[in-house]
Amino acid sequence: MKLVVANESHFKYAQIICDTIAESAKVRGTGIAKRTPEYIQKKLSNGNAIIALDGDKFAGFCYIEVWGHEKFVANSGLIVHPDYRGHGLAKAIKGRIFELSREKFPNAKIFGITTGLAVMKINYDLGYQPVTFSELTDDPEFWKGCQTCKNFDILTRTERKMCLCTGMLYDPERKEKDKKKKEINSKSFKRLKSIKEALFFKKENK
Repeated sequence: MKLVVANESHFKYAQIICDTIAESAKVRGTGIAKRTPEYIQKKLSNGNAIIALDGDKFAGFCYIEVWGHEKFVANSGLIVHPDYRGHGLAKAIKGRIFELSREKFPNAKIFGITTGLAVMKINYDLGYQPVTFSELTDDPEFWKGCQTCKNFDILTRTERKMCLCTGMLYDPERKEKDKKKKEINSKSFKRLKSIKEALFFKKENK
């Protein structure tokens, strides 16, 4: 199994990617934004997608969308072909597209909206946190993509404040702050430990 950054040589897979996404939505009975082969080809050609191949056979896919002048990016369209489900491929693809997003857009907040519990778990393991829709991009083009979802009326009725999807966000600035906080706490703990050990040693030698 190969996970590669997609390019124009993968155009032949655009239709099966769209078909697999549509069939998955039917089986799950959940809302999902439809994609066209032309739209998928655009993602394949600009190097903003990961495709999983078993030889020449399509196995899985995910792509990056860029919003708000690169302030936000979304990892969208995650799909695994039915023949390859149940083996951790979705997690592997999600991890690789996350790495690609961090490489190409290191300062961007990475977000997604999903109804799938499995995807939420994968996102959480990568460092995403559940957030309100107001913390996601306000780029109208992103929300236009929801128009083909059967739950779009819920989104419009709530003035884009909520829907059946859960919003999740990875904020690199927050992660850096958390990392520094952990480092400070670790240093404080080590200092406290050394003081206690010194006091104990002093008491033992009286």
